[in-house]
Amino acid sequence: MTSSQGSAGRWSDLDRPPLNAPSLRRALVLPDALWTSLDVVGSTGSTNSDLAARADELPEGAVLVAEEQTSGRGRLDRSWVAPARSGLFLSVLLKPDVPVHHWGWLPLLTGVAAAQGLGRAAGADLSLKWPNDLLVRVGGEERKTGGILAERAGADGVVIGLGINVSLREDELPVPGAGSLLLAAAVSTDRDTLLRAVLRSLEQWYGDWVRAGGDPAASGLQDAYAAGCATLGRRVRADLPGERMLEGDAVAVDEDGRLVVATEGGGTEAVAAGDIVHLRAAD
Repeated sequence: MTSSQGSAGRWSDLDRPPLNAPSLRRALVLPDALWTSLDVVGSTGSTNSDLAARADELPEGAVLVAEEQTSGRGRLDRSWVAPARSGLFLSVLLKPDVPVHHWGWLPLLTGVAAAQGLGRAAGADLSLKWPNDLLVRVGGEERKTGGILAERAGADGVVIGLGINVSLREDELPVPGAGSLLLAAAVSTDRDTLLRAVLRSLEQWYGDWVRAGGDPAASGLQDAYAAGCATLGRRVRADLPGERMLEGDAVAVDEDGRLVVATEGGGTEAVAAGDIVHLRAAD
């Protein structure tokens, strides 16, 4: 991979300077740290695809950041489009030495880490929508500002992609319900600062989780996710695989990272995958 800070010809918006790759490497790629390499490219189709293609030859802790993604992907093959240098578009390669049945917690772990890191560095209040969305409030309205996509890669790896809208203005939003840290009145939209905060928070949470053998309760991850999850305590609709729909109250996230929904008649169902729609505002 080659490192780039973006070509001068593309630097048309002075509010969106390129990332400082050498400075980021000095701060994050350290002896005994999780992050073993950090590359910044000017533009690519998908950082997840690029990193996954090299998963077997790279050590754990490789980080790939793009100033612009032309084919960024979210869950269910949805596209993720944003102007160059308007956000953080990155993927990390992890090779967790924990039982595979715990790997489903990695997107949730990344959400907790990103929300906490951005909360400290940006001074914005972020919450989590199960399973992998980051939410902010814009004018009292809950909006999505980030998403997470985890994919198996190589023989023993997982690539986790993270896209965060940082400086998008209202007229640049891809859909009306989207948001950004700028629109949420963040005190800082300096992407170098935000990226360092996200990766340091992710390193801490991932280390705690691995040391606990992937156990979400012992590592504190399960409680932290529940505390920051805007989905819990709300009436939700789950659009499930096979065109099935489930409606009820979101009451918990279980030990496998599934959303537990209380249904009519007093029963519960654990949702492992699906689109969740919040039907009732948070109390």
